[in-house]
Order: sequence, then structure tokens, then C-alpha cells
Amino acid sequence: MLISPKPLSILLVRSLLCLSLFHVLARAAKQSYIVYLGLHVHGPDVTDEELDRVTDFHHEFLGSFIGGREEARKAIFCSYRRHINGFAAVIEDSDAAAISRHPRVVSVFLDHGRKLHTTHSWDFMLLEHDGVIQHGSLWEKADFGEDIIIANLDTGVWPEAKSFSDDGFGPVPRRWRGSCENDTAIGVRCNRKLIGAKYFNKGYLRYTGAKLDPSTNSARDFDGHGSHTLSTLGGNFVPGANVFGVANGTAKGGSPRARVASYKVCWTPVNGSECFDSDILDAFDTAMHDGVDVLSLSLGGFPGEYFEDGISIGSFHAVRKGIVVTCSAGNDGPIPGTVTNVSPWILTVGASTLDREFQTFVDLQNGNPGARLKGMSLSRAMPEDKLYQLITGAQAMLDGGNATDAQLCFPETLDPEKAKGKIVACLRGITARVDKGRQAAQAGAAGMILCNDEDSGNEIIADPHLLPAAHITYKDGLTVFNYINNSKNPLGYITAPTAKIHIKPAPFMAAFSSLGPNLVTPEILKPDVTAPGVNIIAAYSEAVSPTDLDFDKRRVPFNVDSGTSMSCPHVAGVVGLIKKIHPDWSPAAIRSAIMTTARTRDNAMKTMLNGDFIEATPFSFGAGHIRPNRAADPGLIYDLGTDDYLDFLCAAGYNETLIQYFSDRPYQCPDSPDLSHFNYPSISVPELDTTVTVTRRVKNVGPPGTYSAKVRQPPRVSMSVQPSSLTFSSSGEEQSFQVTFELTFPPPGNYTIHYVFGGLTWTDGSHFVRSPIVVGIPAKN
Repeated sequence: MLISPKPLSILLVRSLLCLSLFHVLARAAKQSYIVYLGLHVHGPDVTDEELDRVTDFHHEFLGSFIGGREEARKAIFCSYRRHINGFAAVIEDSDAAAISRHPRVVSVFLDHGRKLHTTHSWDFMLLEHDGVIQHGSLWEKADFGEDIIIANLDTGVWPEAKSFSDDGFGPVPRRWRGSCENDTAIGVRCNRKLIGAKYFNKGYLRYTGAKLDPSTNSARDFDGHGSHTLSTLGGNFVPGANVFGVANGTAKGGSPRARVASYKVCWTPVNGSECFDSDILDAFDTAMHDGVDVLSLSLGGFPGEYFEDGISIGSFHAVRKGIVVTCSAGNDGPIPGTVTNVSPWILTVGASTLDREFQTFVDLQNGNPGARLKGMSLSRAMPEDKLYQLITGAQAMLDGGNATDAQLCFPETLDPEKAKGKIVACLRGITARVDKGRQAAQAGAAGMILCNDEDSGNEIIADPHLLPAAHITYKDGLTVFNYINNSKNPLGYITAPTAKIHIKPAPFMAAFSSLGPNLVTPEILKPDVTAPGVNIIAAYSEAVSPTDLDFDKRRVPFNVDSGTSMSCPHVAGVVGLIKKIHPDWSPAAIRSAIMTTARTRDNAMKTMLNGDFIEATPFSFGAGHIRPNRAADPGLIYDLGTDDYLDFLCAAGYNETLIQYFSDRPYQCPDSPDLSHFNYPSISVPELDTTVTVTRRVKNVGPPGTYSAKVRQPPRVSMSVQPSSLTFSSSGEEQSFQVTFELTFPPPGNYTIHYVFGGLTWTDGSHFVRSPIVVGIPAKN
């Protein structure tokens, strides 16, 4: 629900809703709300007494609405005191509405739950070659990120993982003020590599009513997700890493010599929600105090207003402190407009493949010779080297069951008398991929072929299935189903998995990776970039099985996983390297360097494809796939500071008086704020009716020289740049330019918006500073 100041159009719609909603809300039970008050302006050495006064103020403020300080003290379960000013409390909806009208309040919003969204990766990104560190690579230049402090907000950490060994590490940097919570039998002990581990569960406990038990009173990882992402960020070198003997190599994170810290904010799923805004804000506030340099969040929710979103609020304060925040784009592709974490101060990451596959093959006896279909898996080999009878899930259906459910291999849909000893072909969708294999195994199947649905296309993933299995493409799945349904005795075999590298084409976009356009502010293109997020090997928790299924008793020190959760820490690890060699660069400068040096072509030198092997667009990959070595020397950057973000909020329609509350000095909106002039490295014009001109400024971070503009015009749009060349006499010099877009045809009377794409590149002959262009043009209904 909305009870915060927002752009006028949003207010008009939601205020009408409130007239009817509050009759219902008045009868509702108390709920957890976050009251956001903006920024704290403490000195560098804030005292405990000052922090206590903040808490007292929160009690007094809330008490003025709900009947006194004592009632407020009982209601508030999180008080944000160091950098973020606000609190989380259990209050009536009517009280939340009243608080939202107070002139000192920026926003009040329900405590939403957020969802959780590599041995060869770094070779693919040219930091090494066949396991050998490349001379002159960013790894070498940045000393592998030595003493940079990188952290994640996730499910915790498994400290015994070799990726968090401190062998070869010196003393912890003196600027670090964090610690590990090790006050229980299953606590986390710090070392010189893993220097911080804390947990935040007050919001989770309030929402679920759960009672404290070891899993909710420890920073230890009982899920695996947090250890996987943290080791991808900054895991130490671990030779001999593999998953069930496949893909043996040396595992390492993006900044392998960095110090790492874990802030546990995600817990056992309840109603699809795992990580609560109140806990996320608490962790942000703590991480800023502790002294982190980079924060990575592989979690998110729905795209929402900037100050009704704990990740957006927390990252705003972190970026203001010079901390780079990377976030996953979400796993709701291929549906357009599903990208999350869209705040312009966040570096948002989509997911794509790398050139390694864990291949297994399905051999069909449908000819002489029969078809051989390539799949993916990390399962064991078939029990016997022979041909097995094939059957579809629908053919294995329990009598009286639902054929559609059985084809999807839902729980309790397969008949053991029909499936036993056979290979079952299941359709992907709705339930977890590994659970489909579980249902086949419980029915006594000898193996499973997991066939993509049409939306999943060519995206196939290597999972540690419980039985011999192969995950195949949609097209190959049609071949399997056609063979089974039209043969009297269909036979086949699934080979054991092996790792293969230098696969083409790569990268291509994962079908699950969430897509633009940005539904909150379409003038900002999201995601920003893409990075490896499919079949990524990294450290794992040995408290759970690799499938996360209760009856799976296997335990592995490394596991393979896929998602934008995996691509996000790849970028954060690279951020740590850039931060090491450019400590004076702002978070926006680092994001710009990564974006403007990204590539949009694959290793076959063609435009990157999506999961259907159709050309992908910036709505999929943003500026492109990251190139770490190029990002260290981008030539020019598009920089932004706090005032630029405040100007952005003004242009987006936020109230100037409230914007003052998260500025540490007097602030006034520009006379004519305009989103089209926000200095973002990408350019998005959501609707071009005749002519639009946007302004950008670039800063030289290389040697003196002259840059010329090279334009790739979007279809049916005329695009010009003035001036067309920029000459810089020194490093640090800034210059502005304008880009004008003009329709080359008269708009029709009735139309819908159709997006077209182009690009702008500034080059001095050795640097290529690329910006993606997105333009919405009118098309006949």
C-alpha cells in the first residue's frame, strides 16, 4: 500500500484506492511497517550515547501516534541509527497512514519479503587462460583485490569452506570495525579472510511468528546460496574443486585476495518470502558502519517505488558513502518488464551463459543410426550400459490422474508400475527441475529426460539430479516426445556427464533472466550489464544437500547453481578489482567503466542471442557482457554524485522538502528538472513523438586526446551528436554533449510504443566508450 510522497500521477491513482481500502484496513490486524525518515548526520566517531538518543527519538516519535513511549518501545523491533534514519514497528494500518502524513516522514511502507534471485568464469572473461593468470590482466594489476572488503546480504556463510581459508593472508585491515557472531555452538568464527559474519532476523521473526532456533540465531549458512555467492565474490584459490568429479579446476572469486563478510538476512521461505526489508535495512546500516567497500545482493522482489523498497533505500545510503552496490536483475524472464532493483544508484546484473557445458547425451533408437541429443546434467551414469524403454510423464500417469500434471512430473502423479526401470520424459515448468527427477526416482525410473517448454527455449541447466538425467532444449524435447508417442517400443540411453569448454555461441542470455523495460523509470535502462549466471561452480553449505531436498543425504563442498544470483557476484568481484586500482573513483564511475566497456557480441562475433537463439536486445543485456580488463581503463566515464541523484528524484516527481531529509546539506531542486538529462551511461527515450534532445557529460580518466562520436542509429530514427568530437587536455577534465533524436516519419493517429535500439561510441582509436540506445517509437495499433 502507498503511504509515502510520490509523483502526482501515482498519488492520484492510489489516493482513490485508499478511500475504499482504509475501511477494510481499519479492521485489519497489526502489521510490520518501516518508517523511513531519511539520513543521519553523525560525526565520524559517533558515540553510544548519540545512538541511544536516536532510539529515544524513535520511541518518542512513534509514541506520539500510538499512546506513549512505552507502547512505542514494545512496537519497534528495529531502530536504524547510524546512517539510515528510521525504524520498523508493528502498528495498526490506520496509525501507519497517520504517520505517513507527518511532514518529517519520507515514506511508510509494509515490511515486504524479498526472494533469493566458478571455476571457468574468469577464464571466459580473460582474466586467465586455461587456468594461468594472464599477464597484464586486471587480476594482476589489482593484486587480486588485496585488502578490499567485499560483503553480501544473503543466507549466511559456511565458514569451513576452503574458499574462506585465510592461508597466506596478513592482518585484517585496521579500518574494519565489524566482527563475527560466534556466541553459539553453531556460530561463525572469523579469520583473516572471512572477517565478518552477522545475522538479522527481527523482521523475519515478526512476520512469521517463528521462534528462535539454531538456524534463526546464527550467521551460519543452512541454505547454500549465501556461501555460493560470497565465494564467487571473493573466494580464495581452491585447487581441485569439482562437483561429483566433473569440471575439476581451481575455484576462486572475482577478488580472491579480498577480505569478505557475510550479512545474513534471508531465512526459511514462508509464503514465497525470505528476506525482509526491515532486516535488509538493518544489515545495510551495519555494513556501512563496519567499513565494507562493495556490497552484493542476489535478491529482490517486484519493481517498486524507490522509497518503498528496502534495497533501494539501503543502497542509496551506501552509494552516498562511496560503497558500490550490485544487485541481481531477477529470474522472471522471458517476460518483458520484470527487471527488479532498478534504482539508478544500483548496478543491476542480468544472467548469461559461459563457454563451458556439462554435457550429457540422449541416444535414441529412432533410426540407423539413431538421434543423439545434447543435454546438460551433473547426475551419475546409467546403472547399466544398455538401452532403456522410454515413456512420457503422461503415459506414466496414475490411473484417474491428470495428464497435464503427470507430464510435468508433479508429486504423486507417476505410477511406479508404469515408470519402473524406464527413462521418463518430463516437461519443464512450475515445479523445480530437480524435484521432477525426484518424482521419477521415487516411481522407480532408471532415468529422466527433462524437456524444455517453449518459453525456456535453448536454456539448459546442469543440475545434480538424484537419478541419471539429461536436460534438453525445447526443439530436442519435441523430437523425444514425437519418438515416444509414435513408436511401439521407444528405446534410449543417457550418457554420463562430462565438462566441455570453448563452446559456441557464448555468451547468450539465460531465458530466466528478467527483462526491461524499467517499469518505474523507463528513462533508465535496466539491467545495466550481464555476466555469467548459468551452471556456476562455487562453495556450498554442507548443512544441506546439493538439491536442497530433505531426503537427499548427499553433501558437497562445491555445487553448481544458476540464476542472476550467480551473475551478480561476478560483477561485484570485478568491482573490487577496479576499486583497488582506482580507490578515488565514485560508485557511478565504476559502474560506467563496466558498462561502457561491455561487449554485445558473442565468441562467434555475432550479436548476443537470447534463450530462443534470437538476437537479444539491451532489455536483456543492458550495455552488454562485462569485460573486466577493459573496464580498468575505460578512457571516459559518466560520473554521478549525490546531488545528481537528488536532482533525479526531483525530476521523477519526489517532494523537494522530503528530499532534504536524505541530504547532509541544504538542497534545492533545479528550476526545470528533466530525467532525459540524467548522466547515465545508457540512453533511453521511452516515447519519441517528434524530437527529443538529451544531454550527457563525460570525464576523461585516460591520457589527453580527442574522441570522435560514432553513431548506430535506431531504425526509423534520425540521431545526431553535438559536438561530434571532444578534445581533452588533461585527466579529470569534463565535457558535455547533446544527442538529438528525431522521428523520420509522421506518427500515426492511433499507436502503441515499439522499441528500437542503437548505440553511441566515443573513441580515440584505442578506447571505445559504448552506450546502448533505446527509443520508443509509435507503431500502428
